[in-house]
Amino acid sequence: MSGYILCQTKKADKPFFVESINTNIYSLEELCYFLYHNLYLVDSSVINENLCTWISEELDLPRLAAKLRPHLGKFASAEDVLYPVFKEINYLTYDELKVLNVKLAKLDQEAPLLRKKRKGDALVANKMYVSAIKVYQQLLKKEELEQIRPGLTMSVWHNLGCAYSYLFQMEKAMECFWEAFLTQSDPKELVCYLLAYRSVKKPQEYENRLKELNVSDEVKDTLKKALDEFAQKKEVSIRPGKADEMLEKLTGEYHRSTGS
Repeated sequence: MSGYILCQTKKADKPFFVESINTNIYSLEELCYFLYHNLYLVDSSVINENLCTWISEELDLPRLAAKLRPHLGKFASAEDVLYPVFKEINYLTYDELKVLNVKLAKLDQEAPLLRKKRKGDALVANKMYVSAIKVYQQLLKKEELEQIRPGLTMSVWHNLGCAYSYLFQMEKAMECFWEAFLTQSDPKELVCYLLAYRSVKKPQEYENRLKELNVSDEVKDTLKKALDEFAQKKEVSIRPGKADEMLEKLTGEYHRSTGS
């Protein structure tokens, strides 16, 4: 990004809370960073009167707030709300502005359901797994996914499985990867399914499943390499006296990712 170190504008005493990623924002630079990197999460939950009030009162930027207010509650292009914020502090370089223009043009051309899928992906990228799961589940109720893009159904099932796996809900992850495999018979999805299967089933059950599915030698080799790599990973060591600190950190990350 643009490499800002010092804020050009006032830092807020009271933060603006971005509910979608469960995060507080204290400066215009932080807001710009969020907007630039999370275009698919920019909706009415972010661009609203609360944001305008925060910009006006907490950042002492009433003119910027006034530029945004006419676009609240109306159909407006992303440029109408993003560019005034970025230009306030010249946050983007010329090259970054060109990249943004390409991203916005792509976003404007995408079908609403594809945008929603991207929103789920953005939530996963921000470790908001429960929120992402809800988005993916809503998408899977739609019948026209394959009409929008071939393979989209498989992609949604796969990403739903990944979201469950990040929450260590491996039974559900396994079911999702299986559904993904059934839609396209993609060997990569079969590998994901069997790895999840191996994590929740006994070794003999796993071997029996390989036989039931008549798994090819190529897939078996891929599975063996993946399991060997996992076995070679070093365990995370905790320094003496730091167990409580580590537990508190992990607990905080879990609560954030589940929105609890």
